[in-house]
Amino acid sequence: MPPAAQAPRSDTRRIQTRRSGVHGKGVFALQDLAEGETLIEYVGEVIRWKEALRRHPHDPSDPNHTFYFHIDEDHVIDAKVDGNSSRWINHSCKPNCEADEDDGRVFIKALRNIKAGDELFYDYGLIIDARYTPKLLAEYPCWCGAKSCRGTLLAPKDKASKPGKAKKHSAKKTAKAQSQPGGEVLKESAKKSKKKPGKKD
Repeated sequence: MPPAAQAPRSDTRRIQTRRSGVHGKGVFALQDLAEGETLIEYVGEVIRWKEALRRHPHDPSDPNHTFYFHIDEDHVIDAKVDGNSSRWINHSCKPNCEADEDDGRVFIKALRNIKAGDELFYDYGLIIDARYTPKLLAEYPCWCGAKSCRGTLLAPKDKASKPGKAKKHSAKKTAKAQSQPGGEVLKESAKKSKKKPGKKD
């Protein structure tokens, strides 16, 4: 069994979910966390993409907000079912964590030393096989506040997904792309979309 597979599914001793200054809920360190440390596993019900598209959206009033996480060509984790606090980790263009896929499982790991009280972030890096129009970018705004903020949750067009690095995936854009001839969303991607600041959960 690889070391990553021993990561906790949920760890209330080291991390905690509470209101975020970025928006909605967020996950915070309760103690100092070391660079490279596996913090939590992103868990939920593993379903096929066909079922994910049938369930989408989780919230009709906020269709860009989902808890889907792509794990392979045919399957996705739906963290709305049996999920843990990992689903509330927010995006940042300057993250202190990363999502790492290991044999069909997704683990959140610290990219650097994290101080107690700091909020956890990773770069969603949404990858959509479509032209980045102003309208599309407006659908995925970023409010992380980092100096290096891209202004969007979408990954830069010239940045390909790295092998083994999990990314969030847009079920909405998957559905739209699959309804069009030749449309396809890159399968290396995965998604959890964001809620607007101040919106109640």
